[in-house]
Parts: sequence; C-alpha cells; structure tokens
Amino acid sequence: MGRTKSRHVTLTSDEREYLTRLVRTGSHPAQQVRRARILLELDEDTPDLAGPVPTQTVVAERAGVSTDTVVKVMKAYAERGGDVRETIMRKKRLAPPVEPKATGEVEARLIALSKTEPPEGYDRWSLRLLERHILLMDDMPALDHSTIGRVFKKTGSSRT
Repeated sequence: MGRTKSRHVTLTSDEREYLTRLVRTGSHPAQQVRRARILLELDEDTPDLAGPVPTQTVVAERAGVSTDTVVKVMKAYAERGGDVRETIMRKKRLAPPVEPKATGEVEARLIALSKTEPPEGYDRWSLRLLERHILLMDDMPALDHSTIGRVFKKTGSSRT
C-alpha cells in the first residue's frame, strides 16, 4: 500500500484551468507537462473527485512517473508556497557554477595593457605574450591565452 500524501495540494479553478491548458495544448517542455500532470492528480479540490484522496503510488501510476517524482513535486509545491507556476518551471541559478576570472576591472586593465608598447623584440602583443606578461603581474589573476582572446572578442578590441 502506498503512502498517503504528507503535503496537501489544493488548486484554485484558475490554476487548474492553467495546468489543464498546459498539458493539453501547445508545445511545452516535457518536464513542465509532467509536473503539471502530477499537480492535477494531486489536487484535493477536484470537482469530480469521488472517494478518498489517492495515495502517492496511485498518483504516480496515473501520471506515468515514479513515486519519488511525485514526492519531489509535492515538496517543491510546499516549499514555493503553493505557487503553481514556480513549481512547474525550472529553478533559475542565482550564480553561475564557476565565477568568471575576467571581471570588468580585469578586462579594462587587459585592454589598457594591450594598447601599450609591446616589449623589446616584439612588433605587437600576441595572446601568449599577454598571458606571460600577466603572469608576472601580482595584482592580476592568471589568465589563459584563450580567455584573453575571448575578452578581446567580447569587447571588440584589437591588440594593435
């Protein structure tokens, strides 16, 4: 016998209509459609609900997903304060997975360096020459020549 629901889902008629439209019409990401189907099955205020509230296992069978997925959607619904749109949408990252080494200040200093005279014996700054020169500077992070090239490409600067 499956577990009964520990977190209750009650949808308004507008939310139910929105989820039904999302499931039946248009082209939406499969993950959103799956979560919408689960929320519709979990709804306790469904007008045509007869009998007791279905268990997580029954909801999982009806929606065509695993029981763990049902539990995760219920948890997300509870954590997001019952907001249906927040529950079915993908959560946005607050910060990138890896902070960029080339911040605005570093980019500005790199461009300023590239506008100076190259060292003796060189006609112009190359990406690898800039890389070696930056390694000698104490107040600049170590940047790879490919990162330096991306900075120049992004800013539209040249090394001449």
